[in-house]
Amino acid sequence: MDISLKGKQAFVCGSTQGIGKAVAIQLAKMGATVTLCARNEQALKEVQTALNQLTGNKHDYLVVDFFNPDLLKGKLQDYTSEGREVHILVNNTGGPPAGDAIDATPEEFIKAFSAHLICNQHLVQAFMPSMKASAYGRIINIISTSVKVPIPGLGVSNTTRGAVASWAKTLARELAPFGITVNNVLPGFTKTARLDSLIATRAQKHGKTFEEYEQIMKDSVPAKRFATAEEVAGAVAYLASPVAAFVNGINLPVDGGNTPSL
Repeated sequence: MDISLKGKQAFVCGSTQGIGKAVAIQLAKMGATVTLCARNEQALKEVQTALNQLTGNKHDYLVVDFFNPDLLKGKLQDYTSEGREVHILVNNTGGPPAGDAIDATPEEFIKAFSAHLICNQHLVQAFMPSMKASAYGRIINIISTSVKVPIPGLGVSNTTRGAVASWAKTLARELAPFGITVNNVLPGFTKTARLDSLIATRAQKHGKTFEEYEQIMKDSVPAKRFATAEEVAGAVAYLASPVAAFVNGINLPVDGGNTPSL
């Protein structure tokens, strides 16, 4: 079974921490050369150094703020004008703040759509030509199980993630003739800084300690635990590999069986 990514270039967004960092490490271990992407340059340098030492390859990074789509577009034009190819794109951006949809301002929705949907579109448009030329493309979006069942208290996130899922399904049909697949990975409760923040907010709201509410959330998962970032990265790695060439347009939950829908 061919899961090697030797000779492939991967571009991983949000790759200085959590799921994005775990994905970058996993793809690099499989042989890919990785361009890390985030807004914290010092953190990017640290991950880049770790990848270089781990694999012996020379990985690089691009400093980008996903709340500035126009700046991202300009940097991508510079990146591709140097003849850089990308075969694997992992779209991964931190979710919007918690809160009910009814309380959100229009500006909060616009900000979230810009950071997720619009930036994703810029990235795909920048890298699609090289994917077509090599007849190998893997576009993988890290979104949320909320695209199957909306999560209470994450109104803006639910709305935005659903839009990204529909966008991805549409692209999957459009790009399939060129050897490009588009899939979504849906993490459930995953032990990251984002989850810790969510637990803290809910614990305060319900008058619980952090530890008490953390256990409540673990107990709600059939597996009785949270996922690790590395477990989510494993799903991304599969979809990025040659083995998954005919897997296209899917939503793949990595949630320990927690999503109550098919």
